[in-house]
Parts: sequence; C-alpha cells; structure tokens
Amino acid sequence: MTGELMRDFHVGGSALGSLSAMYFYAYVALQIPVGLLMDRFGPRKLMSGALILCAIASVSMASSNSLLAASASRFVIGGSVAFAFVGTLTILTKWFLPQRFSMYAGILQSSGMVGAMLGQAPLRLAVETSSWRVALMMMGGIALMLAIAAFLIVPRRTTPAETQASNDSTRRGLMSVLKSPRNWLCVLAGFGLAAPMLGFAALWAVPWLNTVRGFTQTQSAGIASLVFMGWLIVAPVAGWISDRIRRRKVVLIVGSNISLLGFLCILFVDISSPLLMGTLFFLQGAGGCTMVICFTVIREYNPQGNTSAALGLLNTFVVGSGAVMQPLIGAALDRGWQGEMIEGARIYNAENYHSAFLLLVAANVMAVLCCLLLKEPHSNS
Repeated sequence: MTGELMRDFHVGGSALGSLSAMYFYAYVALQIPVGLLMDRFGPRKLMSGALILCAIASVSMASSNSLLAASASRFVIGGSVAFAFVGTLTILTKWFLPQRFSMYAGILQSSGMVGAMLGQAPLRLAVETSSWRVALMMMGGIALMLAIAAFLIVPRRTTPAETQASNDSTRRGLMSVLKSPRNWLCVLAGFGLAAPMLGFAALWAVPWLNTVRGFTQTQSAGIASLVFMGWLIVAPVAGWISDRIRRRKVVLIVGSNISLLGFLCILFVDISSPLLMGTLFFLQGAGGCTMVICFTVIREYNPQGNTSAALGLLNTFVVGSGAVMQPLIGAALDRGWQGEMIEGARIYNAENYHSAFLLLVAANVMAVLCCLLLKEPHSNS
C-alpha cells in the first residue's frame, strides 16, 4: 500500500519510510523489557493483552487523517507485536524439548512468514478491491480473534517462586549478556541476515519491481512475497538440520552466502521473467532465514538465567534492521529523486534504487563475516 499511503498523506519516500519504521522503533525498544516481563508475568496475559491493543491501534491507523496520527497508531501496533516472538520463544523454552529448539524456532519463524506473505499479493488485492483503510480494519479484527485464542490456549505462568528466581537471575545477567563479544557477533549476523527481508522485501521491493523492472503491481507483490515463502519453507528445515548435525556455524555460513549471492543477482542481473525473478527472491529468503539459528546460538552461549535477556537483545537487532534500513533507504531515494510523480506518489529511477540498496548489500556482507567469526557453542571451532 506504499503508493496509496504516499498519495493520501502527501509524503515522499523518506516520510513513508519513517511511518513504516515506527512499527520497528516501538518493537525494538521493548524487546529486552518484554523478556523481563515474560519471566515475571508469563506469556498468557501479556500476549493476549498485547493483541487487544494491536486490534485497537489497527483500527485507529485505518481512521487516521494525518501522518502524525497514523505514525502514532503504527508505533502502538509495533509495541503490541513486540510481545509475540519473545513470548512464543518463552513458551518453547519452558514447555518444549530443548534439543529441538532450533526446529521449533524455525517453525515459529515460518508462522510469522505466513503473515508476511499475506501482507504482499493477497493484501494488495484486498487494497485494490476496497481500500487500505478497510484492509487495516480487517486485520484489527483478526488480532482481536487471536487475543481470545491466546488467552484460552497459552499455558499459565510458572509458580511465583520460580518466576521470582528467574526474574532476579535475568536482571543480574543483563550486563553479562551485553558485555559478551560472541553475543554481539551473533547479534550483528542476525541484523545483516534480516535486513534484506525487512528493509527490502517488506517495503521497497514492490515499487522497485514495478517502476524499474516493469512488472505489474500484483506481479511485483507476488514476487516480493517469495522472499517470505523462502523463510516459511526453509526455516524449519534449517533448524532441523542444525539440530540433527549439532552444528550451527556451518548452516549460518551457507545461508548467509546464499542470501548475499541471491540479493546481488536480484539487483544487478537484468531479468524480465517473473518466474526467474521470483526464484531469486525465494533463494534470497531461503538463505536469509538461517538467521533463526542465531537464536539457538545465543541461547546456547548464555546460561539459563540470562536466556530471556539474550534472546531479547538478538531480536532487538533482528527487527531493528527494519527500523534502521527502511527510513535510510527512503532518505537515500529522496536525495536522488528527479521530481517525477504519478497520482501523487514519487517515482524513483533505477540508479536511485541501486545506490540506496547498497546499504542492504553492506549489511549482508557484514552477516557473512560475522558468521565466519562465530564459534560453535559446544566446541572450540
């Protein structure tokens, strides 16, 4: 809905990137606090309450008539969704087998990608059939139904004594987590692997495919959704392989290189076939999704009392890649804008896009280097 938002709010790429990034600003800021809250209150009440807030904020954004109001609602949506991933990881840590954590985390990542895919071509069709405002209200209704399901299905928290012990341990271990160089290698690898998905496929891929490569809006949304399809299909497989061979580093090295190669081909190879372009988008997602192994690595790097803080720190930077890259790319596009507009939306040329997307290439290169420098959690290599 990038074109509709730019038209209705009379803004360019920089402002649109900032509006979109409001979600990530709130999400990122709350990750470590959410980890602490999960240990104290448990995921059941927090996740269901956050979903109710998400529903209210979605309807509020759909009703907004100014960029400021839309940005505030978008910020609240991000803050409410901040409870989802770490909350589910908390459930996995407490009630599922630890030796299958990578596979379970991969399945969780795949579930998130279902939503991301529905936010591409299907959502585009919904926007074209009705409007972006009606589509947002529909998503608010879905969030409300999920709130009821979460309250009824998610297990209750552990005993007060266990909760207090875990909470005290997590607070004491926070500085230890932040001081560990190997944690930061893992965090930066996660940032670089997630950046092409959150900074490119989630916002700028569709207008780039449409205006530079000449695909229709619906084709462009369908092609972009294949990044999320790659994450959806391959993340559980990558997690299963990692658990099976008991090696994390090799999966991350292979995945990060596939992600980088796929992204370079997407940007710099002249492709007019939707099938071939879609295949490259899928491969880029298939490589990038190995980021989920970073959650296993950082979990195994840290003692049990520090797990929530470590997972929260990693997820801060994973989702933070979207908060950083979306507005940065938008600002870079605006700097090179030649003044062309169609129906109130700014149009950027190929040179603008490629210069801006080099930021994502640099992030992916950083991920490759960090994966090479990582040590296996249970070995010296």
